Amino acid sequence: MEQYIGLDKFDSLISLVTYFKDNATCKGFLVQHRWSDGDYICPYCGQHHCYRRGDGKFRCPNCLKNFSVLVGTVFENTKISLVKWFMAMYLISSHKKGISSHQLSRDIDVTQKSAWYILHKVRTLFSQDSELELKEEVECDEAYIGGQEKYKHASKKTEGTQGRSLKTKTPVFGMAERNGNVVAKKTKNVQGKTLIGLINQFVKEGSRIFTDEYIGYNTLVESEYTHSVVNHGAKQYVDGDAHTNTIEGFWSQLKRSIFGIYHFVSAKYLQRYVDEAVFRYNTCKQQESDRFKTMFLKSIGIVTYEDVLKVA
Repeated sequence: MEQYIGLDKFDSLISLVTYFKDNATCKGFLVQHRWSDGDYICPYCGQHHCYRRGDGKFRCPNCLKNFSVLVGTVFENTKISLVKWFMAMYLISSHKKGISSHQLSRDIDVTQKSAWYILHKVRTLFSQDSELELKEEVECDEAYIGGQEKYKHASKKTEGTQGRSLKTKTPVFGMAERNGNVVAKKTKNVQGKTLIGLINQFVKEGSRIFTDEYIGYNTLVESEYTHSVVNHGAKQYVDGDAHTNTIEGFWSQLKRSIFGIYHFVSAKYLQRYVDEAVFRYNTCKQQESDRFKTMFLKSIGIVTYEDVLKVA
């Protein structure tokens, strides 16, 4: 077996493109990290101890199917070179606010449509952990994405879209653990039942919850959480240690990436852009090589064309 190369080696784009010169090198690297113990596992039936053929592919002794290292990964059936895929993943993981499909298409020399497809395939790797637990001090708030009525002609504006109106906006509910992680989910509404359900799912019982004065939080059970409120409507933004500045900071980053980089995000794919923003926020203290490592290891999971197109 070839010498093992660790993912920590790639701390810059130059180091990446210097090592990954061709598809063969990329495939060898995938083999090393997918089956680091030398036990080749069939992606079709799960059989262990498959054997390697002379042409570099693998053969399953159980279902008798041949397969390459790309089967069951984000790269399966791709016609784009793996060198460009690896470059794209590094660029996506290293940009602070994201990268548009137009910019990515220029950087790796593919069509804009191919770049859009790569970006959405990679975004499927960012899905948030449903088992993540936030604890101690957690700030909760809603954001409303879309509905930029001020840029529309007067004849095309929709009336009554201010504040929490959902006529032209999509709500996203966020929870931020102070000095910790963020969880953010697109929701169908901002009713108390919906918001409290997400809090119960992700916030550990006994934690202290910080919110604004929105009525939807009034049903928080005091025996489960300590609830502190700041009244934004009365221009109160800090009351002792009660504030929602952490989650507001996350909303600011999300909106800057959407309006500044992507310009428009459809409600259909909004959760993927939220997942991407959450990934960037939760890994902001990591080195670029660590973020690339996280993304690369996730890329070995199964992602199909249908996964890219389905509604989140």
